[in-house]
Amino acid sequence: MTDNRSDRMPDAAEVAAINATHFADTGLSPADLLFVFGTREDAELRAETGFALWRDGLCRWAIVSGGVTPGAEASECEIIKAEMVARGMPAEKILEEHRAMNTGENVIFSLPVIDAALGLHNIRSVICLGNSWTARRYAMTLHRHWPEVAKMLVTIDSFATPRALWHTDPEFRRRVLREWDKIGPYMARGFIAQWP
Repeated sequence: MTDNRSDRMPDAAEVAAINATHFADTGLSPADLLFVFGTREDAELRAETGFALWRDGLCRWAIVSGGVTPGAEASECEIIKAEMVARGMPAEKILEEHRAMNTGENVIFSLPVIDAALGLHNIRSVICLGNSWTARRYAMTLHRHWPEVAKMLVTIDSFATPRALWHTDPEFRRRVLREWDKIGPYMARGFIAQWP
């Protein structure tokens, strides 16, 4: 079943609003923790980016969060962590959360893991890593449940279309609009908090 609203062609004002607010790029500085949100798409690219952030000194620790999706045998966490370790990040520097099936659960289930291993009070800054089309919703979800920590955002995708032209690619457009349309309802239901 397709969401007809996600199949719309946005007008110039909506494209401008999404470009200005939804993608929410941040500057990067070294963080205490990298929060890798699980995915079924572009897992290898996510692992490569997570490893590169660690290699370049932008995080000391990482947590990978993601459960077993329908049809898969391994959790998103297991798949992404294995790829990060294969590239050279020490396994003991990567915390694991294997149950989450959505962004809210990524955060809710990961906080106790982080607290047990590192102590939440010891984490002052977090880099959120995920898909470009989901963009700021990662940090907004983290902000809802962990407002005290400073948040930065790194987003990736494997579309050949440049991000600024997302609206010209039918699949990229569908993904962005589906996520953009979630922001208002999720705010109203208290799933996310305004960020930045």
